Amino acid sequence: EKKKGPSYQSANSSASEHRPVLYVEHRNLNPETELKRYFGARAVLGDQRSKQRQRQFHRCTWMTVFKETWPRFSRPGISMSLVESKDGIQRFTFEHNRDYQQVQFKFLDAVESMDPNNFVVLLQLNPYHIDSLLQLSDVCRIQEDQETARDLIERALYSFECAFHPVFSLTSGTCRLDYCRPENRAFYLVLFKHMIFLEKRGCPRTALEYCKLILSLDPDNDPLCMLLIFDFLCLRCREYTTLIRLYEEWEVHRNLSQLPNFSFSVALSYYHLSQQEDISPVENQQLKQKSNVLLQNALIMFPGALMPLLDLCTVQPDAVVSSHAFFGPSSQIGQPPALSELVSLYVGRCHSLWKEAGLMLWLEENVRKVLKRVDSHDPYLEDCQNKRKQRYQSAPRNIHRHVLMSEIKEATATLPLEVTTQPGMGFDPLPPLDSIVSYIRPERYYLNALKFSALYDTGMNMRKAGRLLCWLSIWAAWCCMVQLGRSGTWLRWWCGHT
Repeated sequence: EKKKGPSYQSANSSASEHRPVLYVEHRNLNPETELKRYFGARAVLGDQRSKQRQRQFHRCTWMTVFKETWPRFSRPGISMSLVESKDGIQRFTFEHNRDYQQVQFKFLDAVESMDPNNFVVLLQLNPYHIDSLLQLSDVCRIQEDQETARDLIERALYSFECAFHPVFSLTSGTCRLDYCRPENRAFYLVLFKHMIFLEKRGCPRTALEYCKLILSLDPDNDPLCMLLIFDFLCLRCREYTTLIRLYEEWEVHRNLSQLPNFSFSVALSYYHLSQQEDISPVENQQLKQKSNVLLQNALIMFPGALMPLLDLCTVQPDAVVSSHAFFGPSSQIGQPPALSELVSLYVGRCHSLWKEAGLMLWLEENVRKVLKRVDSHDPYLEDCQNKRKQRYQSAPRNIHRHVLMSEIKEATATLPLEVTTQPGMGFDPLPPLDSIVSYIRPERYYLNALKFSALYDTGMNMRKAGRLLCWLSIWAAWCCMVQLGRSGTWLRWWCGHT
């Protein structure tokens, strides 16, 4: 009880303020930590304690725990090496040995066959091959087998963690992985898919920890554009101060206010903080005023987000609002392509966060204030209009990649043709144009695979043709026998041939 008191909480908050904003805690990577907080240890663990003595020894890992239902683990041929250590930053890369490369070539054959059963066969022989686990997980998810899909991703995560370099740290925030290397990309994708499964499972705090982990692996380039989901996870687990802190620290060099999700979510965070009961009236007024200013700025900068947001929240807008030109259809039609993609992604993902009665009243109040500013020709409107025209003509590749992996229909509908017409693979969606390939599929191996496939198909066709001819000859003989029987010469014919 003492640990849950105000002094303990204030000590915790002061300690977290001195840590980096992307600081990752080991205990928060385990979803059981969050589930125990919701339902209690006894409900989460169940009869696991009684089975602990019967378990075999497995390597201790932070992100996943080895399951007894998994195949026996043996190193699949993945390792990690330290590439460079400079200025306190350590750069690592995953590597594949020759045996793993041969399995990778077989996997590419399975991809070209377009038959999911080939992935099953490949995993029976190589149960910890990463790309096969990723691809089969997508197949199971499409078939609505969520439990198997999640289990396959956890198995891939366990395989990666067993290959970590001794110096590689999940929590330091100084370890980097280059997304341009295909061996590293698989680790990013496994973490992303695991994060999505955790959020859907009802563990947003754990999902936020994985989001910070992915972002810390390459915060400058952000290859999966984790900033587009960071705010959503913070609001889902009520980490309002974390979101505000990232916004304040990164706004100078990353212009986070130019992203619709941050503009609306930071305002929403200040509003939620103003509703807390343990703050003074003066602080409440300051937070509420701050939230009003930020929300009005967000509505002025991104007017095309209001109507789709109200539509998904099943809220009928006021006639004054719906008939006004500022929030009318022209605000959506006139948006640049990249801005439409960002707005659609935010609305499709975060509309559920606005379905509270108090929030809708707060939104309505600020929409009316925005209309007054529009009618009075506030100079801030022209500034925002110029920014929309100049800054959102085309979205970078990492935003397209994030939209593809998020699978939010409102956003995928806005993707440009050069993205939707590309052949997409679940194990490597929209690869970088400057990929660093460490090994390639041998042409000789590829041609042999094609020849073997052609010979196999020819042999199967010949066998099928032979069977067909055999049945045709039997059928012809039977017809002759029937015809002879009908003409009354069946007995003489039989005697003559015997």
